[in-house]
Amino acid sequence: MLRTDRQQNVTILALGKSYDSLDLARLDQVRRSLLDEADHADPPLLALDFTRTEFIGSSFIELLVRAWKRIKQRDGLIVLCRLNPFCEEVFRVARLDQIWEIFPTRQEAIETLNGTPRGP
Repeated sequence: MLRTDRQQNVTILALGKSYDSLDLARLDQVRRSLLDEADHADPPLLALDFTRTEFIGSSFIELLVRAWKRIKQRDGLIVLCRLNPFCEEVFRVARLDQIWEIFPTRQEAIETLNGTPRGP
């Protein structure tokens, strides 16, 4: 399940428990929601909250890259927050922490997004 909230001009997507590459129904749901928010969030600031997420697979990471490219075209940003140790290690080992900033709390993610200048 994916829940969407707005706090201080930031769209927050609270992710579900697992995004295994074999769970096509769950990946399709998160794909629709994430890409829709990347295309339409105003302002284009997304924080992905991994509080409940225990596992991510390569298809989920590919989806994040697609969303990042879309929101980047709109001079927007995506950040990650509240990752468990396994998920954080996946992002760091794959050097994806070079693309997305990772924050220990949702509030730190929101504050950073609100303080980051965008566009030319």
